[in-house]
Amino acid sequence: MTEPAGARGYPAAVLKLRPLLPADEEPFRAGHAQLAAEGVIFGLRLERGTRWDEYLRLISDQRAGLNLPDGQVPSTFLVAEAAGEIVGRVSIRHHLNEFLRRYGGHIGYAVLPAHRRRGHATEILRQSLIIARSLGIDRVLMTCDDDNAGSIAVIESCGGRLTAVAPGDPGRAETRHYWID
Repeated sequence: MTEPAGARGYPAAVLKLRPLLPADEEPFRAGHAQLAAEGVIFGLRLERGTRWDEYLRLISDQRAGLNLPDGQVPSTFLVAEAAGEIVGRVSIRHHLNEFLRRYGGHIGYAVLPAHRRRGHATEILRQSLIIARSLGIDRVLMTCDDDNAGSIAVIESCGGRLTAVAPGDPGRAETRHYWID
C-alpha cells in the first residue's frame, strides 16, 4: 500500500508560501548550503558574504523588476513553510526570456532533502500556479530534466501537458517542456 502525500511527516496541506523574513537568515542559509552540495541553487543570487538585509532587498527588487542583472526577469521569490520550518522555495518568473523558454519556465522550485517525498513539491507548484494566475500568467511553462522522475510526476499531477523534449546541451539531460493552462 502506498502512503498518501505527507504521510511520513506533516501533511502538505499545511504548507504555505510566504516572503523571506529577517528571522529566516540562519535556516535559509543552511538550506542553501545543503542544496549547493547537490549542485542546486536554493537562494537565487545569494552570494557568500551577502548581508541578509541586502539579500532581502535584492529579492524585493527582483519582484519589482528593479536593478536586474542582464538576463534576469522580474520574479516573485517565496519560501515554503510547513510546521514553522522552511521546507523549500519557489521562484515565479513574471515573463519568459530565451533562457527560461528553454530551461527554466515560469516556475522553479526546490525542496530541502529532509522534507522530500512528503508532497511538498506538489503543493508548492499548486500554490505557485494560483500566484502566477494572479500575476496575469494564464499559460504556465514548466521545464525539467528528462531524467527527473520526481519533477515529472509533480508537473503532471498539477495538469502539465508535455509538449516537447528538447535536446540537452553537452553533458546536460534533455529538457521536458510542459504547459499548464
